Amino acid sequence: FMQTMFADLLARLRSEAPGVAVEWVAPRDPSLPRPSGDIVGNDGPFVGLALDAAIGMALARNPDLAVSQSSRRVASFQIVAATGAYDLRLEVQPSYANARSPSVSTFQAGPDGSPLRTSTLGASASISGLTEHGGRFSATTSLARAKNDSTVNSYDPYYATALGISFTQPLARGRAIDDARRGIALAKINADLADDTALLTASNVVNETVIAYDNLVAAWKNVAIQEDALRQARAQSESNARLVRGGVAARVDVVESDTQVAEFQENVYAAIANVASLQNSLKSSILGDPGDPIWTANLVPTTPLAPLVPEPALADVVTKALTSRPEVGRLRENIRAQNVNVAYADDQRKPQIDLNVGVTENGFAGRATPPTNNPFVVSTATQVGEIDALIARANASAPPGTTPLVPIGAGLGSPLFPGSTGGIGASYKSLFAGTYPQYSVGATIAFPLRNRTAGATYRAEVERRQSLLAQEVGLIQRVQLEARNAIQGYRSSRARLSAATAARTAAEIVAASEARKFRAGQSTTFLVLQRQVAVANQRGRELQGQSDVQKSLVELDRVTGAILANNGVDVRKIGSASLGTVPDLLAPAKR
Repeated sequence: FMQTMFADLLARLRSEAPGVAVEWVAPRDPSLPRPSGDIVGNDGPFVGLALDAAIGMALARNPDLAVSQSSRRVASFQIVAATGAYDLRLEVQPSYANARSPSVSTFQAGPDGSPLRTSTLGASASISGLTEHGGRFSATTSLARAKNDSTVNSYDPYYATALGISFTQPLARGRAIDDARRGIALAKINADLADDTALLTASNVVNETVIAYDNLVAAWKNVAIQEDALRQARAQSESNARLVRGGVAARVDVVESDTQVAEFQENVYAAIANVASLQNSLKSSILGDPGDPIWTANLVPTTPLAPLVPEPALADVVTKALTSRPEVGRLRENIRAQNVNVAYADDQRKPQIDLNVGVTENGFAGRATPPTNNPFVVSTATQVGEIDALIARANASAPPGTTPLVPIGAGLGSPLFPGSTGGIGASYKSLFAGTYPQYSVGATIAFPLRNRTAGATYRAEVERRQSLLAQEVGLIQRVQLEARNAIQGYRSSRARLSAATAARTAAEIVAASEARKFRAGQSTTFLVLQRQVAVANQRGRELQGQSDVQKSLVELDRVTGAILANNGVDVRKIGSASLGTVPDLLAPAKR
């Protein structure tokens, strides 16, 4: 059935489908010049380019690395901002108040029943902060000058001072971790994460640059191989032409050799086109200015090929990768950050139990008012006078040697509390003397009855951590897979290179022997050309083998995380330059 169906389809195509460019032949215009073998846009000189210079230029001009540098500096600023939670906070509050209120009683009135006038001028200052164990402290001092013309006041004006210290220490929630410590821990982890991101970006840049450089090396060597094959084919064609003129060979031998020359010419053009493409790719990664004159130059790699190294052990590659690769570091920084979030969420499930301790010393002094200003004293003046008269008669009739009684009216003209008179200095003196101390000890206990919010938040953070741990397992497995493939690739590329070298050596020997037989008249042009093609092909395979070995070495460096160190990149400089500048990221030995 299938055969019948396809047969019907082919029959329809032959009968119904139109012909595709039936009259098409390769266009030939003798007036057009022959295509140039030069590379388009590369009319400048040949410029040698070392690998370390290419790496330095690529690192200096890579925009992603510039962004990583900026992110690293932002992370360092965030650490400073987070530690600012422990900065002392100074607060000053000057104040002034003036009030005039109606007289509502004898004890709340001014002189002669006038409205009560009160004015207060003062200031308070406090310093507060946090401790590294979640405690909160504050030291406060205040000074106030109060003037009140109330008739019952014994001081006008008077000065009130205070100096107090308070401290609150969490005993449950907030004791192990709080917002400040969580913010600092996350900021430090974020800085490490920014470092790992910068290293990963730099590693990718170096990896791409080294591969592009090795590809350009192989492309230039392929041009040399194809040109050498072209020279040999031309020499054979010229030899055949001489034999034809001598009547020793048929003219078809010249046609046959010219055909091979044309094929090798095509190979040379293709090799040059490949060089042009790889040069443009490398230039785009190392040049940041479209007007840079290096765009017009032919870049020639000058760094020798990397030497072969002994095949590393799988366990060593995996161990080094897990300790050196920046993507492994990034994931573990994320796990560290999530551990902080889990600890904070777990702490929020605890009840709030805070111990509060406070000590305050108060000071007081003022200018005493005459007691006679007090209406209560005035209203009792008559009774006081009669009592003093009785005291005077008692003193007059007292036997000699008896201590006389003191009239109570004698104290009406002196302050009621003589120990508290004075100004600001006297107020502070009583403060530091501890005349009016105040101590307090208390506790604050608070918690939701169910606390579902904290419980759900904690479970969510634990789940996020489990997800990161699963990613870590996957990353370790991927590292092992990449390590196996990298070592196998290195082993296979070395084996292919060894085989290709042996095949190229044998092909050159066979081609030389065939050429000698041809000159002795014991071979044909066809066989000689076949041997030349075989030599070119084997040289190409050997070149491909060399390129594969170099790329496998680069892959080993990438997998183990040693690509920066092995290419002379100073990792301490990554992320240290200002945005928009050209940093010197190469180690001193590589500059």
